[in-house]
Amino acid sequence: MEIMLPDSEAQVDFGVRLGRLLPAHLVIYLEGDLGTGKTTLVRGILRALGHHGSVRSPTYTLIEPYELPGARAYHLDLYRLADPEELEYLGLRDLSAEDALLLVEWPERGLDALPAPDLTIRIRYQSRGRHLTLSASTPEGAALVGALCGREGSA
Repeated sequence: MEIMLPDSEAQVDFGVRLGRLLPAHLVIYLEGDLGTGKTTLVRGILRALGHHGSVRSPTYTLIEPYELPGARAYHLDLYRLADPEELEYLGLRDLSAEDALLLVEWPERGLDALPAPDLTIRIRYQSRGRHLTLSASTPEGAALVGALCGREGSA
């Protein structure tokens, strides 16, 4: 699925639409260069799930937990990860066993230490706005993309 978003407000709005469709447990990889709006998208997703506070990229802490009404989410930013084995020290195995949403920025830095994604969202710069490519890797991810296609009217 391909989507063009004209600005950061549209990116947050798309995150809200996505968040409203998410099951309680899913692994979403967010890929893209610095400044493409990965955290902006996460902000919309978390807003849809009932989070009303600020959402900052956990660049230095690597992980930020969110207790949401009826759900739990973890936002990971692996940009500064020196070695994928560090994820073990952060308790990723325990987090993966939970019924929780995992939103992972810079997943390529986690190599095989991360759980496989249900959905990968690749964000690229465009002259105006951002271009998103959504790729499902599981039946749950495919169902989500299908639901979004129905709402977005594009595939």
